[in-house]
Amino acid sequence: MSHAFSPGHRAPDVDLRNAVPADADDVAHLLAELGYPCDLDDASERISAILANERQALVLARRDGAVCGLVALDFMYYLPLGTTTCRVTALVVMPDAQGMGIGRHLLKEAERRARGGGAARIELTSGTQRTEAHAFYRACGYKDSSVRFVKQLGS
Repeated sequence: MSHAFSPGHRAPDVDLRNAVPADADDVAHLLAELGYPCDLDDASERISAILANERQALVLARRDGAVCGLVALDFMYYLPLGTTTCRVTALVVMPDAQGMGIGRHLLKEAERRARGGGAARIELTSGTQRTEAHAFYRACGYKDSSVRFVKQLGS
């Protein structure tokens, strides 16, 4: 599967556009594929929350008219560097569309939007179990940077 990481591999016939509430079904399906299941109403609320926040973006990739991937972005002020950072909060491509350059195309769009939004850097986190994703990110020029610690907050 090394073709998935080939720098010259392009995403043929893929168009990118901002998500709208009518995309809730596709977004729910993609989030479930990523391991974060949600129903149609949840997906619709999440899309609406992103659309209402000028510091967030949700971009869908379509191939042959069907949604096959997404990338979500969050722009935040990063105190240690005194600048804006863009965080990729979700990136997923449907299994039957992987290896076609769609993930790379989505990351390039994320980087383009990050620069356009004044971000000095772009970052992402990935679960320790996602070793194939880690290889993909490294092949796209991302470097291991830090360890992330998470604590769930109860009610």
